[in-house]
Amino acid sequence: MPRTYNKLIDAICSFDNLYTAYIKARKCKRYKSDVLKFSNNLEEELFALQKDLSTGGYKTGSYKKFTIFEPKKREISALPFRDRVVHHALCGVIEPFFENKFINDSYACRKGKGTHAASSVLTEYLRRSNRIWDKAYCLKGDIEKCFHSIDHEILKRIIRRTVRCRDTLILIDEIIDSTGGIKGIPIGNLTSQLFANVYLNELDHFVKEKLKVKFYVRYLDDFIIIYRDKEMVQAWRSEIEQFVEKQLRLALNTKTSVFPVKQGVDFVGYRTWSTHKLLRKRSVIGMKRKLRNLSVLYREDRVTLKDIKCVLASWLGHAQHADSHNVVKRVLKNFVLCKT
Repeated sequence: MPRTYNKLIDAICSFDNLYTAYIKARKCKRYKSDVLKFSNNLEEELFALQKDLSTGGYKTGSYKKFTIFEPKKREISALPFRDRVVHHALCGVIEPFFENKFINDSYACRKGKGTHAASSVLTEYLRRSNRIWDKAYCLKGDIEKCFHSIDHEILKRIIRRTVRCRDTLILIDEIIDSTGGIKGIPIGNLTSQLFANVYLNELDHFVKEKLKVKFYVRYLDDFIIIYRDKEMVQAWRSEIEQFVEKQLRLALNTKTSVFPVKQGVDFVGYRTWSTHKLLRKRSVIGMKRKLRNLSVLYREDRVTLKDIKCVLASWLGHAQHADSHNVVKRVLKNFVLCKT
């Protein structure tokens, strides 16, 4: 019988846990106005949160919504700092219980994982498949609008198989239902990252235990399967489509496809073969466009040299994990900063 956990609310709303949550929530944001306001009355704010959480009086604040366009267009929902502290406090206590149930080949939003680890394990799977099979095929799957499609009742039911503490479940339900409706969790919440992994962990176990797939890796709503038999891969695709539709009320989008691995596998920002790895064309084109825009903004004194260095450091850090020396040289070749 799966292990369950009770009497968690005291750990969640302990002062030490709330203070730790505050430190995590303010990371890289300590000089923002809402963080400064909370920090100036830190003890009072934490005691007020503690009271609200322990008595069941906590209610989620209002979301502020905005759109980002990198790496693709997405609507982000941001909560007040006070609520972000609560999310860190909750995740700090319950995440380890779910972590024990996740498969090893799930790589998003987990300690010691991430995009580079996911990319590395895909490279290893491609190399191993190349050694043991003459041909191999890839199923590249993508869940259609994953965060916006997660069913609240199914998510709550999955969580209740692990968490049994009534007061903690009231808090979790408050967060899940905070945007209204019966579907969708907001991109931007720390809890949404955990809840998405909890939800898609059902798919992970289906693929590994029911379908018995060996070469499988998932990062958020993208997953990869590598196998020698194209017909079998197509059959797995059909079974996965049925599973996510019936059990999770999700759907694979039209980008889901089966193809020979010799074409290269596009995953977590890279196009990967068994022998080498390249940056996505979209990443290179996007960086060229961004540098042109930064040149204009710098000339108009609308960004600082420090801002530009941060952008470059982030992209170069990503590029160094690919065979990208010549590409980086071409991207930076015509990048010039000057003042008018």
